[in-house]
Amino acid sequence: MAQANQDPTKIRNVAIIAHVDHGKTTLVDGLLKQSQTFRDNQAEMSQELIMDSGDQERERGITITAKVTAVQHGDYRVNIIDTPGHADFSGEVERTLNLADGCLLIVDAQEGPMPQTKFVLTKALANGLKPIVVINKIDKPGARIKDVENELSDLFLELAVHEDQLFYPVYYAIGRAGKAWKQPPADAEGEDADLSVIFDAIINEIPAPSVELDKPFQMLVTALAWDNFKGKYAIGRITRGRVKGGDQVILCKKDGSQTKAKVELVFMSHGVSKFEVPEGVAGDIVQLTGIADAKIGETIADASNPEALPVLEVEAPTLQIFLGPNTSPFKGQEGEFNTSRQIGDRLQKELETNVGLRVEDEGIGFKVSGRGELHLSVLIETMRREGFEFEVGRPQVVTVQQDGQTMEPVEELIIEVPAEHVGAVQMELGQRRAALKEQFASPKGVTKLVYELPTRALLGLRNTLLTNTKGTIVMNSLVTGYQPLGAALQQLRNGVLISYETGVTTPYALQNAEARGTTYVGPAEKVYAGQIVGLNTRQEDMEINVCKAKHLTNMRSSSSDGVVQLTPPVIFSLEECLDFIENDELLEVTPKSLRLRKRELDPNKRKRGNK
Repeated sequence: MAQANQDPTKIRNVAIIAHVDHGKTTLVDGLLKQSQTFRDNQAEMSQELIMDSGDQERERGITITAKVTAVQHGDYRVNIIDTPGHADFSGEVERTLNLADGCLLIVDAQEGPMPQTKFVLTKALANGLKPIVVINKIDKPGARIKDVENELSDLFLELAVHEDQLFYPVYYAIGRAGKAWKQPPADAEGEDADLSVIFDAIINEIPAPSVELDKPFQMLVTALAWDNFKGKYAIGRITRGRVKGGDQVILCKKDGSQTKAKVELVFMSHGVSKFEVPEGVAGDIVQLTGIADAKIGETIADASNPEALPVLEVEAPTLQIFLGPNTSPFKGQEGEFNTSRQIGDRLQKELETNVGLRVEDEGIGFKVSGRGELHLSVLIETMRREGFEFEVGRPQVVTVQQDGQTMEPVEELIIEVPAEHVGAVQMELGQRRAALKEQFASPKGVTKLVYELPTRALLGLRNTLLTNTKGTIVMNSLVTGYQPLGAALQQLRNGVLISYETGVTTPYALQNAEARGTTYVGPAEKVYAGQIVGLNTRQEDMEINVCKAKHLTNMRSSSSDGVVQLTPPVIFSLEECLDFIENDELLEVTPKSLRLRKRELDPNKRKRGNK
């Protein structure tokens, strides 16, 4: 059973870092199950992705927020930090790496190091973490272990901060089977093995936390949790000293002010649950209750000696969107919260835990800045599920001023695509002014392309390329720096079909609309004037009446009254909607619907504005 460790030399703090989908969370599952964290009859023993607890995490199959768990291995308490693999959630990685003394770098045996591998490793090595490399998924038919080892040594050579970091142990694993080896096995599937070599590596290779037990208590708040019983939990690693329930502490705020508080209870993690402990010691990761005002990046310190730790620095956002109350004719019909004040309060609450986010007032709405489209769309989807109704504008890049010049973010884009679709990819990226840096073919008939392009050129790219390559493309990008703001990109999308009037769509009218382009609404749907109902086959926008009923006459013919055959409408996901809209358009988001619309609904005002 879990226990509070009073001896810091028996504590190990390890972060699990990797590119998205290389098997971090699956490996954590194996470590949890094989450390007897759960009883044999507990539900978690048969569950996958135990740590991905959020609805969207399960649906999307990705980790969005970093999680802290702990297992007992012999006399040692191992705190494990499971971090996200998407660049959009790199704020989560940055704030949680300071909890750890070492890291497990998981790399896919087929894909090798990817853009996010480079990002997380850069951060880990800069923090002085001791790395252990795990080459995972060695049972894949396309596994290329030797090549991946060489690519990793090149990466470490490029990123190492000091010489010690060039010497790292390498292990070989099949995460989903819970097996790991020191040497690549001859028959990975058939050989009996477990994850004990990984546990041994964590205990023998990763240093114990260096601590000052006899100094006054000090802890940086790295994460927050909340429940109905104890309220807010301030989570962090104790930098020095000890803490007990009932201790008087000072909360050192980001603005330099200090407020008094009292620690009610001290908790520690064990598996997916937590347990109360009498005392937490330096080097361990604890959860404190009673400090209701605590925010991420602030310091909780002993009342007799309140010294603040350096505030967490998180990299700047690269994309921003306008987010404001819904102004469509259907306002208030589907959502519970739709006023500017309610939306503002919800965004302020989000800022407490979402460190990569920025929010500024902009008229009746807000300018929300984040790390990428996925980062912003997860926030939009979360608010939508909570009953909020609002509208969002087109994502724009966040520019910065340097020496009087406007600079925009630049990204490195790595694409893997079957050879027959390379031409389609190159044509699309050529239109977006992307520079091809490298191109090489793998023996499996897959071509790898490395581009450099401005972040704004990436908007809408994923969906276009998925369509053009029949869904076979794999693409990953990472912000690499800034360059002077370039010329505007031409509109690559055709014009739209706009509803002429408010009403209910009819099959007869939609049949006419289909002759003009692709429709986005089906029959018997409520639409309003100014709503986008389809994509035109031409470059210009076109107004169309999709609510017109067929006039009844006493003339009959064998063909005119047949059943109308309609093509099913195209239904966009949230990310596809954000990619689709242009500067003069908005996306209306409600708990039940996503509606594309023109910013100006009145057709006469719209025409005057275009002149």
